[in-house]
Amino acid sequence: MKAKTLATLAALTVIAGAASAQAVRTERNMSLDLANRVAANAVAACTANKYNVTATVVDRAGTVRAVQRADLAGPHTLEASRLKAYTSASAKNNTLAMMEGAQKNPGAANLVNIPGYLLLGGGVPVKVGDEVIGAVGVAGAPGGNLDEQCAIAALDQVKDLLK
Repeated sequence: MKAKTLATLAALTVIAGAASAQAVRTERNMSLDLANRVAANAVAACTANKYNVTATVVDRAGTVRAVQRADLAGPHTLEASRLKAYTSASAKNNTLAMMEGAQKNPGAANLVNIPGYLLLGGGVPVKVGDEVIGAVGVAGAPGGNLDEQCAIAALDQVKDLLK
């Protein structure tokens, strides 16, 4: 009986220790400097192709960290870029891939009904390894695939900082 009680107490101690070890987490997040660099790089990449865009960068929680808007970017690009970034950070996926998946897969078609989601190309996660620490959303180029190209170009320019 004593051995069984001791074994139970030992098991409970291990379980309690594991639970308390997970109670506080350490997570990576992006600095304001990094967010500003990504946003500026995305606008510059699109401007080089004569696209007037807005780039919004959000942190891992989908909260806006930085916004850059080209001089001639339309007013709709502000909200569209934010929603693309939010969608990408939330789903940890490129919004172009999500849009294509929703179009091809009836089971994913309802993604468009999630409040705050915008399934148009141009949202790309910002990652350190496999960990998503935020996302960039670009809006205003004549196609979501072009918005995405600008976002990817922006991230390529800071890839050494994402280690």
